[in-house]
This record gives sequence, C-alpha cells and structure tokens, in this order.
Amino acid sequence: MSKKTLNTANLEKLGAEKLAALVMELVQGSAALQRRARLELSAAQGPKDVAADLRKRFASMRRATSYIDWRKQRALVKDLNSLLALIESSIAPQDADEAFELLWSFVQLAPSVHERTDDSNGAVGDVFRHAVDMIAELSPRIAVNPQTLAERILDAVVDAGYGDFDGIIPATAEALGPDGLAHLKQITTLWADTAPTPAEVAAYQRFGLSSAPAESVRRAKQLTASVILADVADAQGDVDAYMARYSPEQLTYGTIAPKVARRLLAAGRVQDAYDIARRAMTREADAPFRMLNADLDEVYEDCLEGLGKLDALKSHLWTTFDQGLSMRALRKHLRLLPDFDDVEAEEKALDKVMDHPRLNVALGFLIDWPAHDRAAKLVLARAADLDGNDYTTLTHAADTLAARHPLAATLIRRAMIEDTLNGAKSKRYRHAARHLAECQMSDLEISAYGAVLPHMRFLEALRQKHGRKYGFWSLVDG
Repeated sequence: MSKKTLNTANLEKLGAEKLAALVMELVQGSAALQRRARLELSAAQGPKDVAADLRKRFASMRRATSYIDWRKQRALVKDLNSLLALIESSIAPQDADEAFELLWSFVQLAPSVHERTDDSNGAVGDVFRHAVDMIAELSPRIAVNPQTLAERILDAVVDAGYGDFDGIIPATAEALGPDGLAHLKQITTLWADTAPTPAEVAAYQRFGLSSAPAESVRRAKQLTASVILADVADAQGDVDAYMARYSPEQLTYGTIAPKVARRLLAAGRVQDAYDIARRAMTREADAPFRMLNADLDEVYEDCLEGLGKLDALKSHLWTTFDQGLSMRALRKHLRLLPDFDDVEAEEKALDKVMDHPRLNVALGFLIDWPAHDRAAKLVLARAADLDGNDYTTLTHAADTLAARHPLAATLIRRAMIEDTLNGAKSKRYRHAARHLAECQMSDLEISAYGAVLPHMRFLEALRQKHGRKYGFWSLVDG
C-alpha cells in the first residue's frame, strides 16, 4: 500500500504536532467540526468533563428552532451518532449510571429534533432507537430504584409523541426487576382509569377534532396503557396478560396472531398457539385476496411440527411454495421427505417454477436456488417476456449466468438495454452502455445465436431505432 494513502497508519506517522495543526486548519469555518473537536478534548479529560459538555450540547439542541431540510439531515444524523459514540466509548465503560442518564436525556431530545426536520426516510428515528438499544445494554449494570424507574418510564411513554421511548420497557426490564415491573403495571392501570384532567382535555381540543374530547382522551389513555401492560406482561413471562390487550377478533389478524402464537409456543402451550394461528390462517384464506404472510406461515408450521402433524405440515409447505414461490417453504418441505423422494419432489417443484406466469420471479428463484441450467433454459424460451425494468433481478441473473450461459446472459442484458432506451431513462444510460459492452464480450463465447439476432445485427438495429439518444451513444462510443 502506498505511503501516501489516506489511512490511520499513515496519518499517525505525521506526528502529534503536525496532526494538531492539520485539525485546527480543518475545523476553521465549521461549527460542527469545532463542537466535535471540543467534545473529544473533554473526553480526554475524563467522563465527568465530557458528560458536562454533552449536557450543554443537549440543551443547545433542545433550544434550537431552525428547520433542517433534507440537504442538512445527513449532517444532523452524523452529529447525533457522534454524541452516542462518545457516551458509548468515553462514559459507559467507566460510569454506567451517568451513561444511562445521558442516554435518557438524549432520547428526550427526539420531539425537538423531529419537529425541525422531515424524517420520511427514518434516519433520525433510527438514531433514537439505537439510543434505546444502548440503554438495554446498560440496564444490567445500573443502580436505580426500580419503583422510581417505573414512574420515569410511565411519564416518558405517555409524553412520547413520536414513539421515541418505544421499546424502553424491554430495554430496562432487568433494571426494573419483579418489583419495578409490578409497580409499573399498578401505576399504569391507575393512570389509565383516572378521569382525564382539564389539561389533557385542553391538549386534545387543540387538534380541532369533532369527537367528544374527554372520551377521546380516555380511549387514547387506554390504548397507551394496553401497549405498556403488554410489554410488562412480556417481561414477566405472562402470556395471558399479553393476550388480554387484544379482542377475540384481533387475535385472528395476521399481524397480531403470529406474535401471540410465538409467545404461547415459548411457554410450551403448543395447542393454544395452534388454535390462534389456525384461526388467523382461516381468516386470511377467506379474504378476497390473501396477502403472503411469512410470519404467520412460519409460526403455523412450528405449531404443526410441535403437535406432530407432519402430513399437514408437508401439505402446508407445498401450498405455500406453490402460491408464492417460497424458497424457504420448499427447502423445509424437502427436508421432511425421505431420501430419493426429495429429489423427485425437487424436480416437480422446479418444473412448476419454469411454468410460473411471472417470469422475473421465476428467474430469480432459479438463480438463487440454484438451478442455473434451468434458468438459462427459461430465458431462452421466454426472453420476449422479460421485464427489463427489474434491473436488480436481471443484473444479478445475467452476472450469474454469463460464464456458462453467455447467450442467456446476453438476452437478459438486451432486455434491460431496450427497456432503458425505449423509456428514454437517461439516468440508466451508463448502466445500459455497460450491459452493451458485456454483450460484446459474451459474443466471443457464443457459438450459435439460433433465431436470435447476433450481436452486430442487434447493435445495428439499436442504432437505427435509438440513434438520436446521443447521451447513450456517447457512452458507448467513448
């Protein structure tokens, strides 16, 4: 490696004095870099110094009001992550309680940050979820009164308008312990049953909704309480209390049943889990259009296996594969079959894949199974039906087949080229030009094109049809 390569080892050779001068030069004019440098200097003095500076930084962020547009959001996320990194590296190893308090304060920044930026890509929310994950890692090491912690958790969850404290109960379950969890359950139930205060009603009225404010506040409190009590029940291993938050109808929903059934399985209540999963499967089967639900399918399979219903399990797995080309279901089905029977069943399954109406889905399956000879055969038979817009699937397939099946790879790349040019998708021109160059390289390996246009004739046809797409041809011709 060159001695001029910009890496840690080479920079260390510059020496402390030179690096210090370089840092001073780089931070000039950048408030963010200056803040980072000061925090690193504080960290070098010890956890108390950096903790004090972090609190100042949190206070500054809480007071800020300027809107952060999408162009500045990446810098914001980087700044937030750097604060977490300092807590993790400079404080947590030496003082778990201090790190816990800082992380709690950090999560409380979420509302002020969310109000100033559009987090449609979820990047900001991910940072605060990571902070809760860090709290979970610290939880076994902190010294805190369990009842006091329970009260803090209730206040935090109730006030969390952006779900910033989601997951805080499982994260702190070990610190809460049996006494803290019991206290949290008690005060949550009491809070939910208490009549709405004038302040709560006034806060609701500000939304300008037409429903009765007091009743709406009660419903909102009951909903929040049900979430808290479900997390408490989970931490206590009380499956029945966890289930209690759902109505009998809700327990048939494909989004809820798998979570409940999993908990019943973990508690050894296989029949109860099967009953829940089965009712949900029946509900989805009766729906006008059944969405694929891998979570429900998998927990139902575990129930069948736990009850020894192997014939029903094999049948379900085959149906799941047949309906959605589930590779997971097919592999599990084959593992349940005796030797030699699995070979025959695999051939039968791959024949079904070859006939699947969605060509790109079938091709992706055969590439990943893997069954590359079949994939090439499928392309040669149905090339005209390839969806060239599905460039992720097709690029992977072409790259996989190029060495042993150059003609199939060429037909796949031609589909992407033609889709790009037919749609004048200029942002993909460089990819299309690369695919055309790859077709030319494959041409040397193709002994016979059969009914397919040879490379030079395809190129001529392409120029004749799309000759005015100068942006593309400038990339092709260099």
